[in-house]
Amino acid sequence: EERMSMSLLCCLLVMLGLEPILRCIGRTDGDHLFSEHCPEGEAVVFPYSIAACAAMVLYFLLLTDLSVVSTMLSALSLAASRLLSEVALFTVGLAFVVVMFACAVSTLEHDDPDFDGVPRSVVSFVRMALGMFDGKHFDLMSEFPALQAAGFVFVIVAVVFLGNLLIAQLACAYQARYEDLVGFARLGRGGVLINTMPSVSRARWARFLGSLRLEERLEFGEGDIGLAGGVQFTEPAGEHATTRDSIRRYGGSTSPAEPWPKEHISSGEEIDRLERIERLLERGMKRTRGRRGDQGASSGGSSWPEHSGASGSSAVMSLSD
Repeated sequence: EERMSMSLLCCLLVMLGLEPILRCIGRTDGDHLFSEHCPEGEAVVFPYSIAACAAMVLYFLLLTDLSVVSTMLSALSLAASRLLSEVALFTVGLAFVVVMFACAVSTLEHDDPDFDGVPRSVVSFVRMALGMFDGKHFDLMSEFPALQAAGFVFVIVAVVFLGNLLIAQLACAYQARYEDLVGFARLGRGGVLINTMPSVSRARWARFLGSLRLEERLEFGEGDIGLAGGVQFTEPAGEHATTRDSIRRYGGSTSPAEPWPKEHISSGEEIDRLERIERLLERGMKRTRGRRGDQGASSGGSSWPEHSGASGSSAVMSLSD
């Protein structure tokens, strides 16, 4: 971002130095005070337009920082920036193939003006790869079989092979980074917020904190009052269905000085003990299935019941212990 900002500043300074209107001040008639139509101004119109074009591209690239207002837009812009390396590799490979075929067809004997020399051949092959080569030019290539065969091979290599390879690379790279894109987008959004915080006044920050109402206690459910210090959002009941309540409730006083009741601690230990028993049973069943599959592959599964009983008894013994 800093480099793009510096590049934009350099482009604006170049535009200021090449401004045709400034060069035409005092050199035009009285009817047009601000005009670029003078010999000095028209001489710098083309380099001025190049600098203006680069400045507009850099300006809109800087506008992509506004994508932080939406996590999905930020993730999309982040994915595009991460996948540019794959597109750059494809461009390098395509350029190599274009130069190779341009040099090759320049050695052939033909009278096609589109492939007269390496520079024209490069332009023609690039247009062919981008689908901009007119059909009339293909008809002219048919008069030279060797040149036509080279064109067919180029289309197969550049368009079919390299094009599909680019699609596969983009798909695999996006799939590998998809799980982290939203997280990185939130980190980037948090970084923007942290950099913006010093410019927020104390009065505005106090009004913002007051609008959050963090001192009010939140409801876990209807009539179930919970803790304070949070922001509550509602969602459909079936969106994130859970079979286990993550909130442990204890009766009695809510004073921080009061200790936890011992009976509730024991009930919690009993719940944890039951969970450990369930996990042990699941491990025992997995071992039984694994040994059954191994022995079935080696001896047809004839000795499975014996081992199954042994594993089951060992699981029961560990549970009783």
